[in-house]
Amino acid sequence: MIARYSRSEMRDIWTEQRKLEVWLQIELLASEALVKESVMPRKDFEIMKARAAFDVERCKELEKTLNHDVLAFTTNVAENIGAPASRWLHFGLTSSDIVDTGFAVQMIQSADLLIADVKALRKVIARRAREHKFTPMIGRSHGIHAEPMTFGMKMAVMFDEFGRALERLESARQRVAVGKLSGAVGTSAHLSPRVEAYVCKKLGLRPAPIATQVVQRDLHAEFIQTLALVGASIERWATEFRHLQRTEVLEVEEFFAKGQKGSSAMPHKRNPITGERLTGLARVLRGNAIAGLENVTLWHERDISHSSVERIIFPDSCSLLDYMLVTLTKLTDSLIVYPENMKKNIGLSLGMWNSQTVLLALIKKGLTREQAYELVQRNAMKTWAAKHARRDEADFIEQLQNDSDVARYFRKGELEKLCSLDFHFKEVERRFKKLGI
Repeated sequence: MIARYSRSEMRDIWTEQRKLEVWLQIELLASEALVKESVMPRKDFEIMKARAAFDVERCKELEKTLNHDVLAFTTNVAENIGAPASRWLHFGLTSSDIVDTGFAVQMIQSADLLIADVKALRKVIARRAREHKFTPMIGRSHGIHAEPMTFGMKMAVMFDEFGRALERLESARQRVAVGKLSGAVGTSAHLSPRVEAYVCKKLGLRPAPIATQVVQRDLHAEFIQTLALVGASIERWATEFRHLQRTEVLEVEEFFAKGQKGSSAMPHKRNPITGERLTGLARVLRGNAIAGLENVTLWHERDISHSSVERIIFPDSCSLLDYMLVTLTKLTDSLIVYPENMKKNIGLSLGMWNSQTVLLALIKKGLTREQAYELVQRNAMKTWAAKHARRDEADFIEQLQNDSDVARYFRKGELEKLCSLDFHFKEVERRFKKLGI
């Protein structure tokens, strides 16, 4: 079973404490680069490095008067460093140099956790896929019985989808690993690009090739769109499991713990509440993604209309997706599968899932597609009618055998051999090998 989940690690990334720690790291790295550039005296840097510190509550207190979070932070740090060394703090920088570079660090740290989450999820999916590689179930299109498949194949599709989710998160991480220390409008007028390059390298970022006062927000929009897209995949599978748990289907079921209650009014209920919760949270991710798109458009070299939005949507979306991935992993790991119900449900369509097999067999025997289709559909409709009338002849294969226009094309026992589950599963092993499951 999967261990109980704690969101503390992801939450920590987005705390005020962690944010200011990253800001301080950037400031000190920039000062260190200034020493290498022979701008800042090394003795002042040594004092700065020894004394530089901040207090979150003091920063909040200063911000009440200054009404500027970065100035409140630098003022507090300067208080601790003391003159004259403090004069070099934030030298040649603008607020967004610190904020956006720090924001990139937070995003890539969050992406690393999400990437680990997806890898853990795929391990569980792969195990369940192998477990049910040849467990027969009916495939459905439009919610209606189509042809047989295996539950393992369904899980293999899930494994493949989250492989793409993994690729997207890795790509998004790489895309947003961008810092900038190029000043008020991106001209690097007051600070050498070498300082920017030095700081970014130390942080595992690459310098923006060109920027305004901010890193351009299409990058951030892409990141949060990726989170929403991964959330959509989570919703897709939560919905799948919810459908398969319906009383009339009951091919899988969410684990129901001892002592758990399903309804305040109906003691018998075992509801797919985890899947429903994941479905709802995916909507929040999509809403945040729209806000991320709205943030792309800023006035000229910068305004702050994006800032207040990002303080909400990025911590929320990263924390939500982290929670959703771990929750889906637990749901998948503990999912109860009912092979007997799957077998029973296959029988509900009375063998009509063989219709394409018979259609193609008749074409091979020389009939046109239109002729073959008419013969197969005619017998399928007779089977449906018999089923609804609850008559004994409600069996598709029997209907075909009793239709002389069809039966004359098949030897004795040929139809029965042709219409088998094994016929549909002959490529399962090859598919699994292709996916590396």
